[in-house]
Parts: sequence; structure tokens; C-alpha cells
Amino acid sequence: MPITKLLEENAKKYGDDIALVEINPQQPEDRRITWKEYELIEPTPFVHYRREITWSVFDEKANRFANLLLSRGVKRGDKVAILLMNCLEWLPIYFGILKAGALAVPLNFRYSADEIEYCVNKSDTDVLVFGPEFIGRVEEIADSVSKNRLLFFVGDGCPSFAESYAHQTANCSGMAPNVEISDQDDAAIYFSSGTTGFPKAILHNHESLMHAAKVEQKHHGQTKDDVFLCIPPLYHTGAKMHWFGSLLTGGKAVILKGTKPKYILDALSNEQCTIVWLLVPWAQDILDALDRGDLKLSDYKLDQVRLMHIGAQPVPPSLIKRWKEYFPQHQYDTNYGLSESIGPGAVHLGVENIDKIGAIGKAGYGWETRVVDENGKDVKQGEVGELLLRGPGVMTCYYKDEKATADTLKDGWLYTGDMAKEDEDGFLFLVDRKKDVIISGGENLYPVQIEDFLRGCDAIKDVAVIGLPDKRLGEIATAVVEVKEGYVCTQEDLEEYCRKLPRYKRPHKYIFAEVPRNATGKIEKPKLREMYCGERLVEMQNKG
Repeated sequence: MPITKLLEENAKKYGDDIALVEINPQQPEDRRITWKEYELIEPTPFVHYRREITWSVFDEKANRFANLLLSRGVKRGDKVAILLMNCLEWLPIYFGILKAGALAVPLNFRYSADEIEYCVNKSDTDVLVFGPEFIGRVEEIADSVSKNRLLFFVGDGCPSFAESYAHQTANCSGMAPNVEISDQDDAAIYFSSGTTGFPKAILHNHESLMHAAKVEQKHHGQTKDDVFLCIPPLYHTGAKMHWFGSLLTGGKAVILKGTKPKYILDALSNEQCTIVWLLVPWAQDILDALDRGDLKLSDYKLDQVRLMHIGAQPVPPSLIKRWKEYFPQHQYDTNYGLSESIGPGAVHLGVENIDKIGAIGKAGYGWETRVVDENGKDVKQGEVGELLLRGPGVMTCYYKDEKATADTLKDGWLYTGDMAKEDEDGFLFLVDRKKDVIISGGENLYPVQIEDFLRGCDAIKDVAVIGLPDKRLGEIATAVVEVKEGYVCTQEDLEEYCRKLPRYKRPHKYIFAEVPRNATGKIEKPKLREMYCGERLVEMQNKG
């Protein structure tokens, strides 16, 4: 069953219930709008503290956009790109695209004009929907991207090179379009996060999307009464696929436009959220704010929160131990997945396995896993190898990239590029990205292991370990360290702290700087290598 049917069923069963709430903490709290007002007018986005829509309005707005696309000649298999910050319009637009039989192409809001142009061309996009934050970037490439393409603008002050989404959809029918969709029809193109190079276009069908919804609900047991706080960017599979659990049960979701600790705790308390999905940096910031006394738990109503889960990157065990000290009643979970495996849930820890903090878990609902060597043979339990996935959520292919597809999909298995090992209980532990492994003096070093150790130091807020060229050893482990506010930390302090590590695992060099992360919380190691590799090469040349 295509995932659009879930939206239609919710509109029939729970039509007057609130489906989505948008919270914009940067606006005054008296600027609120109810779903009834939203039905009568198209309110100016981004200037209200709180907006909400019901399931029936959600479905109607998706239908209106689908009918607009069809009226403009968009047909089955055409592509519609979404370039929006998180907002109340995002998901109705996404579902409107699917209802028209077209493919949704969500774009990273951090993309430069050149990257937007690349992704639009790579995906053969026919329509681009964008918001006010992107006027400048789209204008730079308007002459190129507007050729044979439709451009719709979401917001006030529509630029001359685009059409107003609000004005155009207002004149379209709110009835479901007569477009039949099958599970095997193409549904979406997602772009990889780009942490290992220029983003690849990942093609998924409707079966993948539906499986993601089932996986999320099976793992976290969402009911109609749950309220999900959605903070990560909706262009990424992670946030949307976790929300799919709410879609499956008709539960309410709150879209928060901001990641400051106060914003998150305010939203959890005021909206009485029961589930929140965080990225490592946000959880760290909340704990640091509580440690400093900037925030006090007594100011918030959080007893109803039943689950905090983290994904998108390895989770330091020390972070979860700290979290449980402040929030002992919270269940904790983590999920592992890739955009190529339709986001989180391919591997799942499970709330009952809190004693296995540090593991990413076992194969998720409907998924299979293997850990293999360079020749594709299963390694022995406890040995490190590449993690493979198989299941209904595996991508169809890398769009227009046969070589990359052949390198990644083999005999039905998805080669993730992540190095992992399995313990005696069958739990998988992520060791590192295959491309991030450091070979120093013939020894394989796995940066994640060193990073996890260093995060145990009270003075460290964040850390990334990368390999830099060395004339004698080939590569050396270098730790880029971000120090917590109010703490003092020196190289000598860290050298002393790392004496507990085997000598060959100790970083040879420390760089005190901010650790860059992308919008989904992953450390941008290519950027770090680019920043510091040249510096190290100069050192080598001077020594040589």
C-alpha cells in the first residue's frame, strides 16, 4: 500500500484532530494561528510563534498541490524538488508530490547555489519548490534552473522568477487526484549527506517508504496518544521516517524550528510531547546547559516524555549515562541506517537493551545484516568487517550512476561502507566509516573508538579524530578537540588522559578548534582533512 493511503485514512478517521504543529521560538508567543484560521486563509509562514493543522486540512492541502502539479503537465515519474526549511508546508507539499504520481526530491538547506543546480540537474527535476531563505541562491541560478522547469515560492514577497505556491494552490481542488500508485512505483530521490564526497542521488520506491513507517512503529510502539517532537531537517530521511511512525497511528507531531536547549525543553513541556529524537550535539548542549544551571528541570513539565532516541551517528556511551542521570524515567534507544536504506531502523538497539549502550543493536524489523571481509565473506564473531544490509527498504539504485550502484548493491545486499563487529550476544557495534580508518605504521586505527574514549574527559565538548599524512608512519591519528565553555584543556592534559589507551591508539597531535557537523549531526571529516591536511604536508616537506 502506498504511504499516501495512510494520510487519506487519517483524514477520514481523525479529520478534526491536530496532525502537525509548527513552533517558531524566534517569534513572539502571542503570534499564534489555529487550524480553523488556517483553513480560511493562507497565513504568512515564518512570522507566527505557533501554527497547526488537522489531518483533514493536511490531506486537503496535499491534494491541492497534487492537482496544481497535474494541471501544469506534471506526470507520473516527473521529479519535484523541495528546498525548504522545516515548516508546516513541508509535509503537505511532499505528500502532494507523491499523490500526483511524481517523485519528491528533498534538498539539503545548506546547499550552495552550485550544489542546488547540480542536484536539480542530476535528478532531472521538473519543478522546484523553495522558501524565502533561498531566494538569493535560487536567483543566482534562475536562468539555468528555470529553463523548462516550474518554480513555486512558499512565503510572502514572491520573486519575479517564480510563482506563488499559496496563490496557485488556492484555486485548485482539494479532492484527491485520480492517480493510481503501486508499491513498486518510484517515490523519491534523496541525496546522500556528502560526508564522503559529492552527494549521490538515491532512488526509492513506495514500498521503501511504507516499510520505513512499519519499522518505526514496530520499534517504538507509537500510539494515537503519542506526540512526537520533530527537530532534525525534514529533507533528511531520518526525521521524516521517524515521523512516519506517527503517520501510521494518527498521532500528533510538533515541528520545532530551532535547536537551542531552551527551545527543545519548552516544546517538550508546552506541547506535552512523549517522544523526541535528538542528534548527539543537541543532547550534549541540553546536558551542558543543565550542568551550568542555565536551565532548571523544575521549570518544565516533562513527566510525560517516555522515549528519547538518538541516531544519524555513533552515540558516546558517556552521553547516555549522563542523560539517564537527569532523566532516569526516559527509555533510550538508538537506530542505525542510511539514506540508501531509507533512513533509520535497519539496525535497532531496543529500549530493553540499555545494558548494551554503545552498540547500534541487531537487525531491525524486516531487515537482515552481515559483517564481511574484503572478499565479501562473513567474518568471525568479534572481528571487524564491513556491515551489509538487506531488506524492503534498500534503495532501487543510485539514480543515473550504474557504477556506484554496482559497487554498492551486490546480490541484493547493500554494502554500507561502515565497519562493524558483532559481540557474543549478536549485538553490532559500529567501529568506523571504511574510508575513515587510519593506517598508522601498519596498524588499523578506528577513529570512533578513540573519539568515544576522549569524550569521557570532562573538559571535552566534542571531538573528531582524523588521519593526517606522516613521512614515517604514513598517517597519524590527530584529534580535533572542542573544549566545553568554562573549561581549560591543554595538549599536556590530553596526553596524560590518553595514557590509559594503548600507545598505538593515542593521538599524535591535538588541534583545539570547533568540530564541524552537518545538518544531521555527522562530523564533516572530509572538511577537517581538507583544512588540516595541507598544514601537515608542509610540516613533512620542511622536515624532509
